[in-house]
Amino acid sequence: MATSEQRDRPRKVGTSKAAKAAPRKTSTAAKKAAVTKTAAKPRAIKPAAVKAISKPRTRTTPKAVDPADQLRGIVLNALDDLKARDVTAIDVRGKSSVADLMVVASGTSSRHVKSLADEVVRKAKLAGIPPIGVEGQREAEWVLVDLGDVIVHVMLPRTREFYGLERLWTVGDRELAAAV
Repeated sequence: MATSEQRDRPRKVGTSKAAKAAPRKTSTAAKKAAVTKTAAKPRAIKPAAVKAISKPRTRTTPKAVDPADQLRGIVLNALDDLKARDVTAIDVRGKSSVADLMVVASGTSSRHVKSLADEVVRKAKLAGIPPIGVEGQREAEWVLVDLGDVIVHVMLPRTREFYGLERLWTVGDRELAAAV
């Protein structure tokens, strides 16, 4: 019988005479894996990769982007994507405290006008700038999209010609240009 001291002591596994005499059995997959690990050659680095790694990185400071300019680019790209006609961007900073920029564009039909306005709204939302308001989508002769710093007017050509927003907002510019 074993004493209490022998029972509490941890037993060594695999120290029997039979375990020492029998060789270890390994699978063929384990042998192949061992061979491929030892025989693996280091990869050669391509010259183009070396240039990219060794090229010193220059730290550039990000330029301060004006939110109105960023929004202007988003609006103009959205209108260009759906083939808006006669796109005009008017800087109204000195003339109105409501907005910094007014964009006027034409569509070929009421469905096109509505699609242009919807695309402007969709791209603005993707950029994290939800519109403050959208008016005129039901009739779609003149759709106004208010994005805060930028106001977008998408109109049918006859409506655009009748109201003449470009003439209204650029009257002072012509007088100033003639005076200079």
